[in-house]
Amino acid sequence: MTAVRDDTPLWLFADQLGPAVHGGEHAHREVLLVEAQHALRKRRYHRQKLHLVLSALRHADRDLGDRATLMIADTYTAALEQFGRPVLVHQPTSFAAEKFVHRLKERGLVADVLPTPTFALPRDEFEQWAGNRTRFRMEDFYRDQRRRFDVLMDGAEPVGHRWNFDEENREPPPRMQRTLRVPAPYQPREDDIDEQVRRDLDRMDLDTVGVDGPRLFAVTPTEAQRALKRFIEHRMPTFGRYEDAIMAEDWAMSHSLFSVPLNLGVLHPLDAVHAAEQAYRNHRAPLAAVEGFIRQILGWREYMWHLYWHFGEDYVDNNELSAHTPLPDWWKDLDADAVTAECLRHALMGVRDRGWTHHIQRLMVLGNHALQRGYDPRRLTEWFATAYVDGFRWVMPTNVVGMSQHADGGMLATKPYAAGGAYINKMSDHCGSCVYDPRKRLGENACPFTAGYWAFVHRHQSRLARNNRTRRVVQNMERLGDLEDVIAQEKSRTRF
Repeated sequence: MTAVRDDTPLWLFADQLGPAVHGGEHAHREVLLVEAQHALRKRRYHRQKLHLVLSALRHADRDLGDRATLMIADTYTAALEQFGRPVLVHQPTSFAAEKFVHRLKERGLVADVLPTPTFALPRDEFEQWAGNRTRFRMEDFYRDQRRRFDVLMDGAEPVGHRWNFDEENREPPPRMQRTLRVPAPYQPREDDIDEQVRRDLDRMDLDTVGVDGPRLFAVTPTEAQRALKRFIEHRMPTFGRYEDAIMAEDWAMSHSLFSVPLNLGVLHPLDAVHAAEQAYRNHRAPLAAVEGFIRQILGWREYMWHLYWHFGEDYVDNNELSAHTPLPDWWKDLDADAVTAECLRHALMGVRDRGWTHHIQRLMVLGNHALQRGYDPRRLTEWFATAYVDGFRWVMPTNVVGMSQHADGGMLATKPYAAGGAYINKMSDHCGSCVYDPRKRLGENACPFTAGYWAFVHRHQSRLARNNRTRRVVQNMERLGDLEDVIAQEKSRTRF
């Protein structure tokens, strides 16, 4: 890194708004914030996502006081040219933004590019860990993260003599309850900034998806700390046990709702991890719940971030299952009313109304449906990145292409995450009120997930038969007496 003047301003992107970026050694620097109108119009974003980003930028401007200059311009380049001084910037969080910043540096608008401070593990240290690996296991990475940061460790051994308590974190929802009956998550109070953001978005008349609604997620460091405190004290003890369950009348359940503040940079992952560990050490939360939470943040989230960079810019073009079906209009428009299957309808309602669903609805309902129907993985990745309020550009490629759609052929996950209606019936309370029967694969009330699963297995049977983890399902498929009828039914199905 070249020598940089001590008075060089620091330019913050909208996902770099926390003290890990503008505090510490940079606490003395002037800060530049930019609202680029072109970026808001570039894609068809969820309305609430645009609200969160603009609210975060404007709250950062207010909270930083005289340090901050907020500029509104058509493009970032125009803002920097108008600002008139070279700026420092931390590594952006996407390939496109990184290339853009280096072009700005060549023009002299950016003085230097600093390492990303909003993740626990630096990018160069992950590359040392990755070495010449061609296959990756999250568990290996996660254990090394625990050792490196001394999290839930007793010396050289994991607390409880186990690294992973996932088996204890897969309980179905309680059958005699409509909700988990836990305290509600922290919800920030909207203020004059939010009111102005809403008026400005109305005035811009942008092409968005979803509906407007109250701001549900923290967008400032102060709000993020309040959300963290409430989660640790009131919701963490029940998090792990039901983290894979779905309840129709309890959209948040015991989930932390930290993905937005983490991805905006206003909550540092190690702050959340250390707070969770302290809750266990203080006997305020069970080990299984704490370990499951830490695994999601210090393990999975960090893993996805680093594999995004490691796999490269072309990773999103992987399509090993030859899935080319366009996303249907009802999907792209979040038209939940056009859907009959309760699980799929509720998942789309969650995206429409909040721009958010938890990870099992993403993977085992929306992702599972897309996998069975062969939706194009690149287009699906773009949809997740724009329709979800936490869907920044680095988040979705590995989660969708690798984990959800198995489009990379197994670079990330050892098997496709396809499942029939039996799984959804076990892990949710949707099927009891659904017109489709998860036990039926043929007929007018055949579950589209159950029938779709067998059609998917048939379509990819040669690949699945070569995989030790999926070989048996091919054998099970071969014993189905009505397989041809099921396949014909699913080829002509237009109603879900």
